[in-house]
Amino acid sequence: MLILAVILAALSLLIWIVLTFFRGVFWQLQAFSGDAPAGGPAQRSPRVVAIVPARNESETIARCVASLLDQNYAGEFHVIVVDDHSDDCTAAQAQSVAHSPSGSTRVAVLPATALPSGWTGKLWALQQGLTASASFSPDYLWFTDADIVHAPDTLQRLVSRAARQELDLTSLMVLLNARTIPERLLIPPFLYFFLMLYPPKWIADPQAKTAGAAGGCILLRRDALDRIGGIASLRNQVIDDCALARAVKRTGGKVWMGLTRQSVSLRAYATLAQIRDLIARTAFTQLRYSPLLLFATVLGMLLTYVAPVILSFHTAPVVWLISLTAWVLMTLTFLPAVRFYRLLPFWALLLPVAALFYSYATCLSAARYWMGLGGQWKGRAQARP
Repeated sequence: MLILAVILAALSLLIWIVLTFFRGVFWQLQAFSGDAPAGGPAQRSPRVVAIVPARNESETIARCVASLLDQNYAGEFHVIVVDDHSDDCTAAQAQSVAHSPSGSTRVAVLPATALPSGWTGKLWALQQGLTASASFSPDYLWFTDADIVHAPDTLQRLVSRAARQELDLTSLMVLLNARTIPERLLIPPFLYFFLMLYPPKWIADPQAKTAGAAGGCILLRRDALDRIGGIASLRNQVIDDCALARAVKRTGGKVWMGLTRQSVSLRAYATLAQIRDLIARTAFTQLRYSPLLLFATVLGMLLTYVAPVILSFHTAPVVWLISLTAWVLMTLTFLPAVRFYRLLPFWALLLPVAALFYSYATCLSAARYWMGLGGQWKGRAQARP
């Protein structure tokens, strides 16, 4: 048993050495902040159209659209809201802002047509927004979710970065809520695990295959979208943001993803079940619907996050010293994500608990997929066997 404990402890420590030093330093959040000042305006401010797919977002859509109209942007800028078959007053709320003095000539609210077979709802809504945007001949398209409020300089920062770095796709991970106990426990790990899967340093490296984006805020060159074959080329993708980034990078485009505290999600997660469903919606899709990858992932989560904690209390010094070192690396790399949400350092110690919850949600994601309920989002099952 001692030999087995030593082997498990050594494997856990090796994993954490690799993650800490050889995974694109994904945990150094300041290195890819997107909140730096935009600087002076470009010589030519490109035309931009924001497209907002909205499904049952009556509580947030008005604030979202108002924040878009408040953008301090010198160039031509229009907003298209596509109501994706909402059964609440989403369209009416959006229209109320569109009919305001500031929005009368810049905001259009369109009803989505029937969802064709083979399309996910969000991508079909984006496609209709793209069709409507053609009359403005945009240089850039700004895809943003309907539950996000953007700071007034967000678009200028996005466009300035895209111009300076010659980017085809520029994305920001917006600030999620971390006020309730479930959010404080599970939202910082959500950020941490996402960055571990898609290290921003690797995303920005043209030589690396890694490509990722955060769908809540994406600025995309129109010609880059044309180059990949349009949204139709991604029409059945559940994790559409990362699929878009992969397609852009695969066709020679430059991609960048960073973090922002200036664009804030209005969506609250008051219960563990709400966050569980957020994870379960795409977790098994991330594993390419593979039972083997599911088994390997759960086993890897236990070895990476749980084993160091348990083995730190082993009686053999060689075991607990190795395990404690792994636990320390785990905690130190997670601490920047905790600080990003301005939480007490205490929460960094609870990453193993969060990892167990994420493992459970991933297994639930697989079970829902096999029952024909995969990719659940607002009454739609978007991933089926």
